[in-house]
Amino acid sequence: MSTAEEPKKNLLAHLAALARDTIPPMHPAGRPFVLGAAIATLLLRRRWRAAGVLGGIVTAWCAWFFREPVRTTPSREGLAVAPADGTISHIEPAVPPAELGLGDEPMTRISAFLTIFDVHVQRIPLSGKVETIAYRPGKFLSADLDKASEDNERNSMVIRADDGTQVAVVQIAGLVARRIVCSVSEGDVLQAGNTYGLIRFGSRVDLYVPTGSRILVEPGQRTIGGETALAELPRGTHSS
Repeated sequence: MSTAEEPKKNLLAHLAALARDTIPPMHPAGRPFVLGAAIATLLLRRRWRAAGVLGGIVTAWCAWFFREPVRTTPSREGLAVAPADGTISHIEPAVPPAELGLGDEPMTRISAFLTIFDVHVQRIPLSGKVETIAYRPGKFLSADLDKASEDNERNSMVIRADDGTQVAVVQIAGLVARRIVCSVSEGDVLQAGNTYGLIRFGSRVDLYVPTGSRILVEPGQRTIGGETALAELPRGTHSS
């Protein structure tokens, strides 16, 4: 390679690296949607160019919706981080879903509402072992309603940290969201910030933390999944 070509190669490599850092990867659950939209776009383009342009926009939107950006999770112990991007809608005492077997004592529930514009992958809020996963069918009420936590279709999970602290995280379907994806299993040992699931296409995620936790967010605050610290947990607490 000539000396004149080397700066050009370095520039292209830099631009490629910048593109990788700027454009987030796509969650595997989105691939069938993007592929289907791309095929439909090609077929429409053959018949009507304008329809092909519209199909291209839809294809790009699908790829954007299923994005899975890289996040940097706080490493300090005792923190529960946001399991999802969204807006904090409620912070209140609440009994965890009965199917988790955590008893009748209220924990602190931090609810985040996701619009169709938010990143829709869910992330592990606390490093530890997945003790329980329970799916329950239900209604498809608007996810911003209080009773959505009790009435809507949901997938719930309990995570126990090494010191015995337990938290529960619940994926809740919404008015538009009709599919909950959970890609982990009971017994898995996971790190805070790991991606574990996804909800399509607008939804709610509840995090239950032990009573006595120091809550670090307020209703109306925006959260970044895997990065925003929601609560400082009392050490060695658990529900029975």
